[in-house]
Order: sequence, then C-alpha cells, then structure tokens
Amino acid sequence: MRGKFNLPWSAAVSLDAAMAYTHIIGIAEAVVNSKVGNVGNATPLVADARPMIDPFQRAISYLRVSVTDRCDFRCTYCMAENMNFLPKKDLLTLEELNRLCSAFIAKGVRKLRLTGGEPLVRKNIMYLVRELGKQIGSGLDELTLTTNGSQLSRFADELYDCGVRRINVSLDTLDPDKFRQITRWGDFAKVMEGIEAAQKAGLKIKLNAVALKDFNDVEMPEMIRFAHGRGMDLTVIETMPMGEIEEDRTDRYLPLSKLRADLERNFTMSETGYRTGGPARYVEVKETGGRLGFITPMTHNFCESCNRVRLTCTGTLYMCLGQNDAADLRATIRATEDNALLFAAIDEAISRKPKGHDFIIDRTHNRPAVARHMSVTGG
Repeated sequence: MRGKFNLPWSAAVSLDAAMAYTHIIGIAEAVVNSKVGNVGNATPLVADARPMIDPFQRAISYLRVSVTDRCDFRCTYCMAENMNFLPKKDLLTLEELNRLCSAFIAKGVRKLRLTGGEPLVRKNIMYLVRELGKQIGSGLDELTLTTNGSQLSRFADELYDCGVRRINVSLDTLDPDKFRQITRWGDFAKVMEGIEAAQKAGLKIKLNAVALKDFNDVEMPEMIRFAHGRGMDLTVIETMPMGEIEEDRTDRYLPLSKLRADLERNFTMSETGYRTGGPARYVEVKETGGRLGFITPMTHNFCESCNRVRLTCTGTLYMCLGQNDAADLRATIRATEDNALLFAAIDEAISRKPKGHDFIIDRTHNRPAVARHMSVTGG
C-alpha cells in the first residue's frame, strides 16, 4: 500500500503512529477502490471532498478550532490554577492548522470559529486568521473568534482587516474585584479597553457569561442592560463538567431554567427564531430591545440539531464536546500531503459522531464527565 501511493515513511515512527497510519491508509484504499477501482501506480489519486453527513443525517457545517490550550486567565470553572500545558512539539504548526481547516471548508464547513485557551496569545496567530479569511466568500461564509478580550486592543483592527466581522467575548461579571476572583489573573480594565477597541474597529460583539450560583446570578439584570445598552447581545451558559478543577461544580451549578424564571420578574421576553449557527436559543428583551441567548447543555440537551465538530491544536478531532471518542488527524497530515487520505480520515471520524453528550452534574456524579479541560477542546 505504501508503494502504491508513494508515501513517506520513517523508521523512527512510533508504534501508535504506525498503527494510525496503517488504519488511515486502509480507509483511503477502500475509498479509492470503491470509487475508481484498483487504479495502480500510474493513475493519480483524486481527492474526494464530499459533504460531511453523520449517522443521524446531520450535515456538519461548523468547525470550532482550538489553536492553543494556553490562556492568560485561569477561570475557576474552566481551569486549575497551576495548569500543565501541552509541549510545543505536540502542537500543529499554523500551516498545518490552515491545511486542516481548508480541508474541512472543502468538505462543507461554512462557519469556522477560532478558540483556545485564549486564541490571541498564540504566537503569530494572525497568520492563520489572515489565511482563513482569504476563503470567506469562496466556501467559507464566516470566520469568527471567541476570546477573553485581554488582547483585543492589540488585534481588533487586524481581525477586521482579515475578514472577521463578529466575535464572542467571555465576561462573567462587571465587578472588577469579582472579575479578578473568577479569572484569578484577569485585568477587568484591559478587557473593557479591548471591547471598546473591537467595537471601534467595526466588530460586532456577543458577550458570553457562564451562569454561576451565588456569584453572578444577581448581576444578570445589570449585565443584560450593560450589553444591550452598548449594542451587544448576551448569552448565558450553564457550567459543564469538563476537567478537574479546585472546586465542586455542584456548588456553582445554576440551571438556566431557574435563571430565566428569575429574569422574567424584571424583563419581558419573547421567543425569536434568530440563530448564529451554534446551540444558543435567543429571546428578545422588550425593555432593552436586545437579544438574550441561553445555552443549556445540562437542563436541555440541544444535540438533536448539532452541526459541529471540534479540532484541537494537536490535530485531534472531537465529534462531540461531551464524549471522549476522537480521531487523530495529525498523524494523517504528517504522513502525507495527499488530501484524499485526509478526507477519508475525516469521513471515518464523522461516521462515529454520537447522537449526543452524557453531561451530568449532581452530588452522585462529582467527577468530570470528561477528563480534558475545556481549554483543550475549545469553548
């Protein structure tokens, strides 16, 4: 098989990599033989960029890419204070990330979101943003970013210049002291400066707030007025059981059904069909004229319409945020420049996308549903 496609090989390759390589080659051979027959060495392999349809007939059109697991904050619900980050050798280069993202775009991804960790702390990250931005309008409909806002004052203008028009900024409180408490290392003033710079550059902002019991629940009316008064949507998110942290998540878990009931004492909310391609369900707030989104992985499983997969900075593809099953695409792209093999590996992974996640938070399930932290997979 190796000779058939004239692929590179190294005697020093690990056993795991060799097994992955052999598996991928087998997939590709089956794809090629089923489509064009056993064509032999003289016929070039034609890349198959078919759309991605999972076993439940959901079309995959949204890719979230964690470009780094590193972050300049240590939010208590997301990370341990003393994190062990991935060594540089395990990370995909920006060129490799661009190749993988381009492959997904060729296979039907229309929306691509860069995440982290904090994506803007990765060295030379704007190279990747600029390269992906070139595909907007020729396959890609939208390139977006989720950030903690700490680096926006540096990069807002360049993001807009690269074709980014909309970003999400994570902000869980408007109290500078509580902000320092929840982020451990964050500077509230710097984030406010970044939000102002982003709006000045022309970027549309949606604020994301993780709803935390006895921390920011009482602030939510103020946060709604703050966001809507500045032309920003706000989305609230239930905390998810991912990765070991220093606190019991059940102490902070706030069902959004309860939060919404509390908010309806102050606001008149009406359902809307507005969607951004993600799992948020939006209402319009009559008193402010703005939109409020709810992401409810715990109280309402939104998996039935899932159109997303997640790619990590190591080239691991997770077909579901709340499951451990994954595919190693790094082995594929480092084994060959032939995109037919990459497309075949992606198709094989999508064929294993599950119906939904298994997140549970209660006193009898006080261990994370998955061991990896959110910063590894991308928020």
